[in-house]
Amino acid sequence: MAEIALVLSRVLATSAWQHLSPRSSGRRLMAVAIVAIALLAAVVTPAGIALAQEMPLHLNPAVEKLAHGQPIIGTQTDDMSLQNCHSLARLNFDYTYVDMEHGPLNLDGLAYCVAAMVDKAAVLKKGNAQPNVALFARFPPYGRDLESNDWIVKQALDMGLMGIIFNGVENKEQMTRLIRYMRYPQQKTSKYQQPPGMRGYAPGNATFAWGVPAAEYERRADVWPLNPDGDLLAIPMIETAEGLKNVDEIAAVPGVGAIFIGAGGDLHQYLGVPQDSPEVEQARQTILAACKAHNVACGITALTKADVDKRLKEGWKMIRTGRGE
Repeated sequence: MAEIALVLSRVLATSAWQHLSPRSSGRRLMAVAIVAIALLAAVVTPAGIALAQEMPLHLNPAVEKLAHGQPIIGTQTDDMSLQNCHSLARLNFDYTYVDMEHGPLNLDGLAYCVAAMVDKAAVLKKGNAQPNVALFARFPPYGRDLESNDWIVKQALDMGLMGIIFNGVENKEQMTRLIRYMRYPQQKTSKYQQPPGMRGYAPGNATFAWGVPAAEYERRADVWPLNPDGDLLAIPMIETAEGLKNVDEIAAVPGVGAIFIGAGGDLHQYLGVPQDSPEVEQARQTILAACKAHNVACGITALTKADVDKRLKEGWKMIRTGRGE
């Protein structure tokens, strides 16, 4: 307030001001007061704090792109070392996922990696809490292992993950239950009651990793696109003949943010054909068609630039590639 008074006193003391009519001086006084307040805000509000108020539509950079119809490019890792997770946070990718399906289930390592990917330099540069790279993970249980998924999903999200990739989902019942694991029970005023959430409430570590207060985390910690404000991605993998048969109904489950094809190894084995069989490519196209029909991003592995370009032209919206691509 002292700064505003100083600005006003200096203006009022000028000879030009003294000769204004009462009506004109009143208008000028209002104008000067507005300018003074604006100047004060500029003086006492650091640029970083002002920018921090310009929150993006989504804190999850992968969701931000998908919500605008853009594809997301990412990679995977099983290395949860400090150096690797620092490196992952600054890759020119939209997401990365930690693969613990075939390696050790190391939740301590995952929590360590989540913390290591909190990049203050990126926050200062962007002026908001959105990371450059969203961190997902996938775990040992399959979609059919319903009772094994509950506690893993809960702990992973409480660490601060922004998405989970679910192995071997085979039908809509499995996928619906997985969605429920990721959702909090909804407030009575929520527009998005179904499917009802079953996640327990303990977001302390997640709020630290996301850089938002608990109330803001609670608002954003829902599955997109079921909740347009959500920042969590639920990503089933189609890896079996049963999943392929039911891919249309899986894609139609509210809350599915993307579908990833597991044709690298599992699907061709379940189909009983070699990896390079035409049946495998036909399965890919069947999955892609289901994704397009339900406006769900479809994910595939593409390890060369030529293959990435090919799959993007076909309409795949989620590409998993190598670190050097």
